[in-house]
Amino acid sequence: MPNLKHNAALIAAGVILLQNTFAFAAPVELSLQDSIAYALKSNPAVQISSEDKKQSEFSVSEAKAGKMPSVSLGSRYTKQGASQGASRSDSLNNSLSMGWQLYSGGKTEAKIKQAELGVASSDLNVEKTRQQLVLDATTNYYSVLEAKNMLAVNEESVSNLRAHANIVQAKYQEGVAAKSEVLRSEVEVANAEQNLIKAQNQYELAVSSLLTTLNMDGDTEITLKGELNYLADSRTLADSITQAKQNRPEVGQAQLSIDSANKGIEIAESNKRPSVSLSASTGWNDSVVPKGSDKDNWSVGASASWNIFDAGVTKSQVNKAESSLAKAKLQAEQTIDAVEQEVRQSYLSMKEAEKRLQTTEVTVNKANEDLYIAQETYKAGVNTNLDVFDAQLALTQAKTNHVQALYDYNVNKAKLDKAMGVKAGSL
Repeated sequence: MPNLKHNAALIAAGVILLQNTFAFAAPVELSLQDSIAYALKSNPAVQISSEDKKQSEFSVSEAKAGKMPSVSLGSRYTKQGASQGASRSDSLNNSLSMGWQLYSGGKTEAKIKQAELGVASSDLNVEKTRQQLVLDATTNYYSVLEAKNMLAVNEESVSNLRAHANIVQAKYQEGVAAKSEVLRSEVEVANAEQNLIKAQNQYELAVSSLLTTLNMDGDTEITLKGELNYLADSRTLADSITQAKQNRPEVGQAQLSIDSANKGIEIAESNKRPSVSLSASTGWNDSVVPKGSDKDNWSVGASASWNIFDAGVTKSQVNKAESSLAKAKLQAEQTIDAVEQEVRQSYLSMKEAEKRLQTTEVTVNKANEDLYIAQETYKAGVNTNLDVFDAQLALTQAKTNHVQALYDYNVNKAKLDKAMGVKAGSL
C-alpha cells in the first residue's frame, strides 16, 4: 500500500509538471492594447525618463537648501614633542559655526523656480517618452501583421504555381505541352519559393523587433489577436495641427525653456543687488565637549555686501542670459514648425494610403478573377503558359499593394496620434 501511494504521488507530480511545461510553452496572445501595456510597463526607456525626473526633483531640494542655514563642526588636535625634562604641549581645539544667507538679491528664489521648471520639463519628457513608446509598439505590432499577411500572399503564390506546374507536367506527359513549358513552370515555382523564404525572414525580424520593444525574451512565441483593418478617421488637418500645438510635450518643454531662461536673467541680475548674511560661532579647547568656562566663548554677527564694481562681469553674465532667452524663443518657434510639419506629413500620408485602399481591394478581386480565367483557359488549351504566370504575378502584386496600403494607413494614423500629442493613457 505505501508503494502504491508513493507511485500515485509521483504520477500526480509528473502530470502537474507536464501541465506547467505546456503552460509555459504556450504562445503569448497579444492584442494591440496588450502590446502597448507591456511596452509602457517593461521598456527601460520609461524607467530612464522617470529617473531623470527624480534627479530634477533632487535639484529642487538642492536649490531650496540655499534658503536654510548651514552648520559646521570642526576639531583640531595637535601633539607636540618636547625635549628631555620638559613637559609636552598637546592641544585640542573645537569650533561650531552657523551661516545663514538672509537675502541673496533674488538669486536663491530664481534658482528654486528654475529647478521647479526643470521638474515640469522632466515630467513632460516622461510623457513624450511614453508617447514615442506607444508609437513604437503600435508600429512594430502592425509590422508583424503586415509580415504575416505578406507571408500568406507568398504561400498562396507558391501553392498556385505548384498546382499549375503539376498541370503543365501532366500536359507534357500527354504530349500536348512542350518541355520548355515544364522548365518555365519549375523556374517560376523556384522564384516564388525564394520570395517565400524572404517573407518568412521578414516575419521573424518583425516579431523580434516587437519583442525588443516589449522587453520580452527573444525566444518568446507570440500570437497576435488583431488584423490589419480599415477604420475611417474623421479628423481634419487644421484641427490636428491646433491640438498638436496645445498638447505636444515638446511645445510645452519649449515654453518651459523660455521661462527658465527668464529666470537665468534674474539670477545674473541678482549680482547687482546686495546680499545679507547672519553668522554665529563658538569654540572651546582641551575637551571634546564645552566646559562651563567656555560658555562665554561665542559670537553672533550679521554682514552685508554689495559688489559695486566687478569690471563688467555681471553685465556679461546678464548679456549671456539674455542671449540664452533669445535662443530659447527661436528654438520654440522651430519646435512649433517641426510639430506642424510632423502632423501634416502623418495626416497626408494617412489620407494617401486611404485613397490607395479604395482601389486595391477592387484590384485584388479583379486579379483573382483574371487568374481563374487564365488557369481554366490554359487547361482548355486556349491560353498560354505565360498568361497564367502574368495573371499570378498581377494577383501577387495586387495583394501586396493592398497589404501595404492597410499597413501604411494604420501606421500613419498612429503617427498622427503621436504628432498630435495624444496622451498614452487615452489611446
